[in-house]
Amino acid sequence: MTQEPKAVLFDAYGTLFDVYSVAMLAEQLFPGHGQAIAQIWRDKQIEYTRLSSMSGGQGQHYRPFWDLTRAGLRYALLQRKLVPDAAAVERLMNQYHHLSAFPENREVLQALKARGLRAGILSNGDPQMLAVAVKSAGLADLVDPVLSVHGVRRFKTDPATYALGPQALGLPAKDILFVSSNCWDAIGATWYGYTTLWVNRAGAPLEQLDTEPTRIGSSLRDVLGFFHI
Repeated sequence: MTQEPKAVLFDAYGTLFDVYSVAMLAEQLFPGHGQAIAQIWRDKQIEYTRLSSMSGGQGQHYRPFWDLTRAGLRYALLQRKLVPDAAAVERLMNQYHHLSAFPENREVLQALKARGLRAGILSNGDPQMLAVAVKSAGLADLVDPVLSVHGVRRFKTDPATYALGPQALGLPAKDILFVSSNCWDAIGATWYGYTTLWVNRAGAPLEQLDTEPTRIGSSLRDVLGFFHI
């Protein structure tokens, strides 16, 4: 690639915010189950977004990401043979509003801002969820725009969700770097036409779909490798 991207869009959950940081509170509430709850919760949350998006029509099965997140949590507790009592569910859902941010976030976003590059978010999250998460992480002055799929009543990897980026930024997708720690998201964005970076923090294998992101890295710092910073 010879031309630098003109803007950057980050996925939020898993990329800027650690979705598995809920495991600590889950372990306090349900000793011996914390890590499993966090993993099942995340897997079911994403499964529910796909079920919603793939079930046809004009989004008649759409439910906001917050609702699907709650449903995924309840499933995780039931799968572990635990009682999803209201108090525990509310505490865990509140924790999801305040997920831990990855430590390199601010450094990378500040470097992009210093270069005059727009760096925003394109996420499955509801607008309110994203607003709280961004504010809680202290990133409100560093990300713009913050784009939610809520308005199109679809979830990634539906093309209508990825179209939000070029529409908001006034740029073709190829001129936008889309960054995700979820390989399926990076692949979907690649298919759409974005320049892409998969942040493979866990050293996971590439999805076996005969498609690769533009680059693969191990932290958000690899975003800076696309620019002469």
